[in-house]
Amino acid sequence: MDQKSKLRQIALVAMLTIGGVQAGCAQTAPAESGATATAGAVESQPAVPAPLPAVTPAAASTVAAASANDSATEGGNVAELQRMIHGPDLAELRTTYNGSYGASLLFYAKEMTYYVALFQQKTFWRVIKTTDETRAEAIYRDFARQTVQLSDVEIRRTRLEAQKAFTERLIALQQMRANRLEADLTVARQQQAAVASQQKETRQQASTLQNQKAAAQEQLRATQHQVRDLQRQLESGLPTR
Repeated sequence: MDQKSKLRQIALVAMLTIGGVQAGCAQTAPAESGATATAGAVESQPAVPAPLPAVTPAAASTVAAASANDSATEGGNVAELQRMIHGPDLAELRTTYNGSYGASLLFYAKEMTYYVALFQQKTFWRVIKTTDETRAEAIYRDFARQTVQLSDVEIRRTRLEAQKAFTERLIALQQMRANRLEADLTVARQQQAAVASQQKETRQQASTLQNQKAAAQEQLRATQHQVRDLQRQLESGLPTR
């Protein structure tokens, strides 16, 4: 008889004990009531139930442990593995990750039991418990294939997010370059406008200077002509040699 069967037997004995005590109390109460109501009648002695085994503190603790084990069993394999995962007795044999999904093959040596788990982001999704090593390996391989299928969309989304972020960074870099080029072009246009204005002013100044030069040359020629006339007049009647 295994440990779980012993625990269930002890729990059954405890429940029978409690039930027998309650039944004895129920039989005693009607007997006393009948003896009071019937005057002069011979009082009948209530039947005394046979003594039942006493529940010792150790047995009570065992019953509580059995109840706790039953509750754990009712929690399912997921809850059971969740409680065991941080303990020292569970060995991780294999684990596969794909995206946020994963599959693990775990071994509980004390009971030669395998736990095969499918999980997402460290949260168990499905847990299969078996003592068959071949079946455990087959389920693990199936769960690992499922993680590949389940993570396809997630991985594709991750890649698309990365490509989108990369494209946005390229756009930002190109925009920065465009802004710099636009700033340079603005400076060039301003400089070009300034140079054009300066050249226009310079041309106007050159034209004015050209006119002034022509007038000065004309004045110079007239002055020279006047000087020659005066010189001739001054030397008129004098011998040339």
